[in-house]
Amino acid sequence: MVVERVAPVRVASPCVNICRIAADGRCEGCARTLDEIARWTSTGEAERDRIMRELPGRRS
Repeated sequence: MVVERVAPVRVASPCVNICRIAADGRCEGCARTLDEIARWTSTGEAERDRIMRELPGRRS
C-alpha cells in the first residue's frame, strides 16, 4: 500500500507589492487592513478565505 502525503493548501497572500495605507486604513494594493496584513501568516484558512472573498468589494 502506498500512502501519498499531500501538503495542506494555503491561501496565498493577496499582496501585490503596492504597500501604501490609504486614509480609510486599507492597503492601496491589496485592500487589507493593517491588522489583517500583520496577522496573515497566523490566520486560519477559513478566515483567510473570508478575507479573500471580501477584497473585491473593498476595492469598488
